[in-house]
Amino acid sequence: NVKLKVNLDLLLVQRKMSLTQLSAQVDVTIANLSKLKCGRAKAIRFSTLLKICQALECQPGDLLAIDKAGRETLAKAIFIGMQLG
Repeated sequence: NVKLKVNLDLLLVQRKMSLTQLSAQVDVTIANLSKLKCGRAKAIRFSTLLKICQALECQPGDLLAIDKAGRETLAKAIFIGMQLG
């Protein structure tokens, strides 16, 4: 099962920004940002992702990453797909 790791907490600390400040800048509720920060969000709109990246001056890959176990699973799936194709 591939999982995404959300680095929102790290980016907020690096930029000395609170969740409340980010919420005001991107017009997303603190509750929804908190779900994203804790990895409980099921999805994120591209428009929201772009707003967060603009506010934090980062790239989407700085905010989201495939966790190590997920990378291995994804690599195996790609490898198996290549063998089958």
